[in-house]
Amino acid sequence: MPPVHPARAALAARLRATGSVFAEDEADLLLEAGDGDPVKLRGLVQRRLGGEPLEVVLGWAAFDGHRVRVVPGVFVPRTRTAVVVEQAARRLHRYDRVVDLCCGVGAISVALLGRVGALDLVAADIDADAVDVAAENIGDRGIVVLGDLFAPLPERFRGVVDVIAVNAPYVPSDALATMPAEAREHERRIALDGGPDGLDVHRRVAAGAGEWLRPGGAVVIEVSSTQAPQSAALFEGVGFTVTVESDEQVEGTCIVAELPA
Repeated sequence: MPPVHPARAALAARLRATGSVFAEDEADLLLEAGDGDPVKLRGLVQRRLGGEPLEVVLGWAAFDGHRVRVVPGVFVPRTRTAVVVEQAARRLHRYDRVVDLCCGVGAISVALLGRVGALDLVAADIDADAVDVAAENIGDRGIVVLGDLFAPLPERFRGVVDVIAVNAPYVPSDALATMPAEAREHERRIALDGGPDGLDVHRRVAAGAGEWLRPGGAVVIEVSSTQAPQSAALFEGVGFTVTVESDEQVEGTCIVAELPA
């Protein structure tokens, strides 16, 4: 076991005093990021104590066994989204065609590439900063495009996609004010706000996905457990066969909507 850093206890106490639930873990990560430079460490700690998300301070987020780069303002990947990765990966083989819609920093893409191997992958998002970071995270293993939902997808993908994996915004507009400050104050509204009932983007995905999927292809889209029945009904209403999948370990829920073969 490596020796405990002498500053760890004091740093953890400062973090705990500001509400950190995992103060010791955060202290270890900040000390690692400080890389032995007290000036750098002080700057990182001040940012964290000032309320910036830990992932933004570090410059990366842990997701499905990977470290994915994040930058200020973009949506930080949540652990619960691993339920989308799990359900999508079950339906994929190497070299299948995949769309990572509302990709953010490309966390789902990175995780699927790690689980499945090489894929014919396109990731898309409407946030230019997120697209830039996703391109860095995905590298030459896929294509990252800027635009609104299906609009920027390459024409060669029309009607042949095996899986569309989606983490669209699904927080109802009125509920944004109740979100943790780290999300509410440090992530762009466009990545969080799902409209009056939270399902505006789900409606648009349900309406457009059929044009891009192959027969038997599937949409795997994250949703809250309370919204799942309504989201499922949207996809059922346009001809999909739908199941609701949950993963208690990551506290995540998604809709799996399969197109008839």
